[in-house]
Amino acid sequence: MPRKMTRATAHKMFERLSEAAPAPQTELHYKNPFTLVVAVALSAQATDEGVNKATKTLFEIADTPEQMAALGEKKLGDYIKTIGLWRNKAKNVIALSHMLIDEFGGVVPQTREELERLPGVGRKTANVVMNVAFGQPTIAVDTHIFRVGNRTGLAPGKNPLEVELGLEKIVPEEFLLHAHHWLILHGRYVCKARKPECWRCTIVDLCGFKEKVLSADKPKPAKKAARKVKTAPKKQVASKPKLRAAKKRVPAK
Repeated sequence: MPRKMTRATAHKMFERLSEAAPAPQTELHYKNPFTLVVAVALSAQATDEGVNKATKTLFEIADTPEQMAALGEKKLGDYIKTIGLWRNKAKNVIALSHMLIDEFGGVVPQTREELERLPGVGRKTANVVMNVAFGQPTIAVDTHIFRVGNRTGLAPGKNPLEVELGLEKIVPEEFLLHAHHWLILHGRYVCKARKPECWRCTIVDLCGFKEKVLSADKPKPAKKAARKVKTAPKKQVASKPKLRAAKKRVPAK
């Protein structure tokens, strides 16, 4: 694991990321806070692209809790069948729609505690909604941010919460609002899981990752040939002589 990044280095890192993308935005399509909650809830274990394809038609007919609840679980399922775990997600979306109507007057709440009460909404989803819909400086740690935080040494942690708390401490206040988007986009398109594209990374000299891939054509390390284990030669056992069956003598008459 790389050494933990210093505050000075972290400041330089976000300066460069902000220069490359001054106004980063979520890649999920939404129309209002409610549709953002739905889109983020549907994006669990799915791609943003896949969610956007499914919600394009859905949000044209249902973009409020009332309209979504009226749609019902079965009809909603018809719109999101292409998304993984769609049955459970349809159940949660209808349930959270009813809760918003019954307990929040059809308005999406702005606190993490209230958001996490909604079915299918965890800490990560709540942080995204708070940041994107309401402009709060929260950081939602997904698989990309978890990887970047650990790989670069920016905020090492054994789980998403540890990384989140580490990021809150080290990210300069002036960059906190957009830190979530800079890190997720960097992890998605540059600091990839299998083959990080270090050769075009704007923070490559600040990153603590030791196994940097500095060329797009870098060959994969050759696999070591398996050693052949010498075995003792098998002892040859002399074959037993075949015994001929004795001929039966027929007594003379």
